[in-house]
Amino acid sequence: MTVHATSPQFKQNAARALADAQLQKALGNVKQGFIDKRRKAAEALPEFEALRDAARDIKNHTLKHLDLYLEAYEEKVKASGGHVHFARDAEEARNIVLSICREAGARTVTKGKSMISEEIGINAHLEAHGVQPVETDLGEYIIQLRNEMPSHIIAPAVHLNATQVEQDFRRAHRNLDPKRDLSEPVQLLTEARAVLRERFLAADVGITGANFLVAETGTSVIVTNEGNGDLTQILPKTHIVLASIEKLVPTLEDVSQILRVLARSATGQEMSVYTTFSTGPRQIADADGPQNYHVIILDNGRSSMLGTDFEDMLRCVRCGACMNHCPVYHAVGGHAYGWVYPGPMGAVLTPALIGVDKAGHLPNASTFCGRCESVCPVRIPLPKLMRHWREREFERHLTPATFRSGLAFWGFFARRPALYRFATRAAMAALGVAGRRKGRFAWLPFARGWTKYRDFPTPQGGTFQARWRRERGGRSA
Repeated sequence: MTVHATSPQFKQNAARALADAQLQKALGNVKQGFIDKRRKAAEALPEFEALRDAARDIKNHTLKHLDLYLEAYEEKVKASGGHVHFARDAEEARNIVLSICREAGARTVTKGKSMISEEIGINAHLEAHGVQPVETDLGEYIIQLRNEMPSHIIAPAVHLNATQVEQDFRRAHRNLDPKRDLSEPVQLLTEARAVLRERFLAADVGITGANFLVAETGTSVIVTNEGNGDLTQILPKTHIVLASIEKLVPTLEDVSQILRVLARSATGQEMSVYTTFSTGPRQIADADGPQNYHVIILDNGRSSMLGTDFEDMLRCVRCGACMNHCPVYHAVGGHAYGWVYPGPMGAVLTPALIGVDKAGHLPNASTFCGRCESVCPVRIPLPKLMRHWREREFERHLTPATFRSGLAFWGFFARRPALYRFATRAAMAALGVAGRRKGRFAWLPFARGWTKYRDFPTPQGGTFQARWRRERGGRSA
């Protein structure tokens, strides 16, 4: 019942994505819709860079004392009348959710957007045991109708256009007038709202994710723009929160600081439309809320990242800024990454959670331009972490033999500077003569990965090292 990962087929996935004209057009919305908004929001807040430093420090502090904050959070949830369940892996988390649903006699479950629910494959598990899950985030609802994974962590259906959504609605909502007009986005939204409102009222259990868990108060925090998360957790009698261990923060003051960089980094907003704080089940004086409140905190390999080169990745607040600015994501989209988490953050997190043997292609799918690190609200050094995975892939002999032999060949010369300078000078001269007539090469030995998609220009002039020595007058660097 685990989510099937196609990360080992990243190259094939990427090739299909590059050949998909509709997808390529849709991916243009990522560049247009997020980058400029994030830049303007950051420039409008003078203390934005200082807040990024503060957010980084808060998350680092929490990770260093995570055991203490987990205990404190559990005590506060229990004091409010709620329950905390710790799950070591996806299977354990699924079984806990199913047990709670059975205790509630649930036949229908509404869900807010949650990447953890995708990670553990909860929808398929519930369906297999007679419980119908209904995604209530509009993007998640659309991809549920299509039986797809999210292609982006904050915009799950960014890979689709309005025509495709209309077709899905007509196929799924067969009880509605077939002659109805769905040509405008507002009409699609209105129809989804009407259909989902019935599901909200019928649900026995509501499941949400959590952007943060606050140790000081036992509070779970969700950040949304649609309000579906509020209806999911208020209307049903039972509310289940799905979160991973790194979502802990110490205090409400800490949350308030991180929230100031979260929405600006994600969508370019000063604050999301809804930022909802939930603490325990409904109290006597409350006008509404669930009778039962459960929090499931998932490890699933994250504790093994603590104290390692990859601990920095646990600072991630799931804003999506790294993929919004990533040229590789812009080219292939989220589904090419083959699992729950796409883009640069997925290139680091996925190998940690499912193994570098299954996800080794992902940290190699990077230009190392550094844009992801430059916009991360908690300053995760993503390029450095991807390099660490490349090193481990190489050490475990998971890279192709041709790559390893080619690197060894280069290393032989690189360890002998005089020989390296002579060899590169000779190679440049030979290529310059051989390619003088056409000015380019359509094929070169050892360079098929380059020439398969583009020509290799004929070298001109001397080598970089020769130019460096000449312009610096022979001085050493």
